[in-house]
Amino acid sequence: MTTAAVSRVPADSAPRPDSHPRPRPRFDWRLRFAALSLIWGFSFLLIKVGTNGYAPFQVTLGRLVFGTAVLAAAMAVKRERLPRGARTWGHLTVAAFLLNALPFSLFAYSELTIPSTLAGICNATSPLWGMALSLVALSEDRPTRVRVAGLGLGFLGVLTVLGAWQGFHGLDATGTVMALLASLSYPVGWIYVRRTLAGSSESHLSLTGAQLLLATVQLAVVTPVFTSVPGSFPVVPLLAIVGLGALGTGLAVLLQYGLVAEVGPTTAQMVTYFIPVIATAAGVVVLGESLSWSTPVGAVVVLVGAALTQVKRGA
Repeated sequence: MTTAAVSRVPADSAPRPDSHPRPRPRFDWRLRFAALSLIWGFSFLLIKVGTNGYAPFQVTLGRLVFGTAVLAAAMAVKRERLPRGARTWGHLTVAAFLLNALPFSLFAYSELTIPSTLAGICNATSPLWGMALSLVALSEDRPTRVRVAGLGLGFLGVLTVLGAWQGFHGLDATGTVMALLASLSYPVGWIYVRRTLAGSSESHLSLTGAQLLLATVQLAVVTPVFTSVPGSFPVVPLLAIVGLGALGTGLAVLLQYGLVAEVGPTTAQMVTYFIPVIATAAGVVVLGESLSWSTPVGAVVVLVGAALTQVKRGA
């Protein structure tokens, strides 16, 4: 999705693409782009519905189980194998925590106390965090005036969404901080992957399948410690978890990598700017969440700032 949520590896840090010629996609890339935007945009609504019947860790575990199942099926169809080498699996374990287990769990816990609309907008801050971190962690990614201005503008938008001039009145601080930390976890994970797995000979599908598998194992260990077996299994929240995993995690990853391969990372990453719009619309229309003027206005400012942080030198 995440930029919800989702096991996402930036194209410039991902393994080299396969040398085999790719078959012509059945659906136009614009249709797949729209589908990915909708899937990730609705993911925050599905998280909210899921947590109405199950504990946050259970929602995350279910999400990872069904997402991993989709990628396992895709790997079986394409006859892909899991990666080899202890070093690769060690790096993937860290990536699974930073890109899946941690942010998915934080978003699930955050939506216990904040609207899905706010969680979706917090997710849009990932490019801002990524820009700020890259200035420190990636020596080759030098700042420009435009990108620094975008960083400042983006965080001004965050303060607008949160209603800083009102002293954050009526805002659940814990839930909001969790959502922002989840958004921060993604670029931390991207930078780690870029430093450790760039240039790997393994395919995208193989690495991502292993990553989701490891994240599932991590949640399978943690969940029984902090939760108990549900006394009942509400159907609607359960279906939301299935959709969140199979669509919002498994299918979304496949769509994203297909888009990156066909139209490039710059165009594919534009999906980031549609997610908060769809998440906000879904929360208001479907869940009846309230919306003040500062939320959409601040969201627009966040997205403009995030877009500016992606402008490359000389562009």
